[in-house]
Amino acid sequence: MNKFKIGIDTSGGDLAPLEIIKGAILAKKEVDQEIVLIGDKEKLEEELKKYKSNFAIVNAPEKISMAEAPVSAVRKKRKSSIVTGCQLLKKREIDAFVSCGNTGAVVCASALILRFIEGIERPGIALMFPTQKGISLLIDAGANIDCKPIHLLQYGVMASVYYSTVLEKKEPTVGLLNIGEEASKGLELLKNTHKLFKLSSLNFSGNIEAKSILSGNSDCIVCDGFVGNIALKVLEGSTEAMGKLFIEFMKKSLSGKLGLLLAKGNLKRLKESIDYSEYGGAPLLGVDGVVIIGHGRSDAKAVKNAIRVAARELKRELNERIREKVNETCQDSRIRQILAA
Repeated sequence: MNKFKIGIDTSGGDLAPLEIIKGAILAKKEVDQEIVLIGDKEKLEEELKKYKSNFAIVNAPEKISMAEAPVSAVRKKRKSSIVTGCQLLKKREIDAFVSCGNTGAVVCASALILRFIEGIERPGIALMFPTQKGISLLIDAGANIDCKPIHLLQYGVMASVYYSTVLEKKEPTVGLLNIGEEASKGLELLKNTHKLFKLSSLNFSGNIEAKSILSGNSDCIVCDGFVGNIALKVLEGSTEAMGKLFIEFMKKSLSGKLGLLLAKGNLKRLKESIDYSEYGGAPLLGVDGVVIIGHGRSDAKAVKNAIRVAARELKRELNERIREKVNETCQDSRIRQILAA
């Protein structure tokens, strides 16, 4: 059986290229697939000499920085690692593309070059995170900030298919992130989306407030990319802050220090469960190809796990399942009537 080829953007991310290279080396030991490095070939070859490790390299000398405007950067820098990675995926010269670089640029390049799965109008970043009851998935975490009800409906469908396939839970619950649980709450966008969700075949659990995101009451949480990105960054920042505050508070007394010592193992496991590097990367659902977006601060461990996510996605053939379910949902006459209004 032929191995899949997973391309990794070595220029993207705050810690590139060193941590990206280290992550690829780690992944090579765990993932039985071919890893292709995409970036400045000369610099990559020089770095790889230090580790005595060999990889296939595709030269992409240009870099799109985190601060650049996505659309203009993608159009101007045709030899960037992000654009090159998407082009290789389009030509099927690689089977998946992983990037920890400029998220907007990855989304833009994916949309322009790969296009969408039949029936999908907008892609969405689907991110898993731990809750009180297990794992939940949030979509969208930052791909599309200008949503319509049809986009949110399709996010719900994609999330449900992804969750049921990856976590093997039949008919996962789907919640709509809003300012209140009542159907009458929120913007017109959310009110209309609520109606669509109620009519669809999704296992809709209703609106979910931000305070309940970590409750685990909804397996899948749907929102636009602006709200989702803020929500996740607030969760990430508050989790880090509360962890530091807790440790500092416990260190103020002898009994607290003793408690920390006794709970060291449990605290380590807790930290790992909420550490983004453990989850690696988030799939960009809806595009015609496997694209995994990693955290901008990804270290070698996070990069390794992002590559593992890509390898896992390639074995599941999710896009065909998404296409079938989205088309089935959007063909419902009641839903089409609301969308046409």
